[in-house]
Amino acid sequence: MSGSCRRPEHQAPPEIFYGTDEAQKYSNNTRIMTIQSEMSDRALELLALPDDVPCLLLDIGCGSGLSGECIEEQGHLWIGVDIAPAMLQVAKERETEGDFILGDMGEGMPFRAGAFDGAISISALQWLCNRDKSYHKPGKRLYTFFSTLYACLSRGSRAVFQFYPESPDQVELITTQSMRAGFTGGVLIDYPNSSKAKKFFLVLMTGGSQPLPQALGTEQESASARFEQQRERIKQIRSGKNIKKSRDWIKEKKDRARRKGKDVRPDSKYTGRKRKDFF
Repeated sequence: MSGSCRRPEHQAPPEIFYGTDEAQKYSNNTRIMTIQSEMSDRALELLALPDDVPCLLLDIGCGSGLSGECIEEQGHLWIGVDIAPAMLQVAKERETEGDFILGDMGEGMPFRAGAFDGAISISALQWLCNRDKSYHKPGKRLYTFFSTLYACLSRGSRAVFQFYPESPDQVELITTQSMRAGFTGGVLIDYPNSSKAKKFFLVLMTGGSQPLPQALGTEQESASARFEQQRERIKQIRSGKNIKKSRDWIKEKKDRARRKGKDVRPDSKYTGRKRKDFF
């Protein structure tokens, strides 16, 4: 695999990968800045902060301060933590209003209990799943991070992480350690059927079990309708009917293909009709 296709966290530890050249992209590259801003705005939306009340937020993996600027635009205060000195230098040069701390999120958050009204993190969480040093244990570092984050958040607040999981195992590792630390919540996927717009958000809550927010780009079909479809399918299986290759099965398969952007023939009265045998 060529270097240009490799994930950043496979190329070098974050404090090295985000050196001076890479850090400058976050203040000069319009595409990167636009994407970061859009993901930051979405994370802030998922925080569900009270209207017209200034809050103090923690920006984890704050980098060059792009997400911090989004926080400022919404009238909130923020403190950022990042492991890369070059990124923090760019943030300083941008003259953002937040305060910065150089630190490794895997070693925990060094703040007093209940200090923050919420936390966001853009494209940083997946780095904790790596063994950048021989003594790094991803599970332990994730638990240390989540448990200290839980402590420094006010009760009833949320933490929202946009991240790029490499595999389902990574998602399970991250969610397991977050729940073990005391959080409730789960993973929300915006535009799940799009290869380009698909985004993973880990939405964590400190105020007990709550329903997850609505994901973007999903069907408006209710959970009860999906349950009824599943129950009907189970009944058909138990009654011995072969639902595979049926009209409903074929239409559902074509709908899935359409949602993925594939060219599919339109439905007609012949869809699912059994053809006569010629031999």
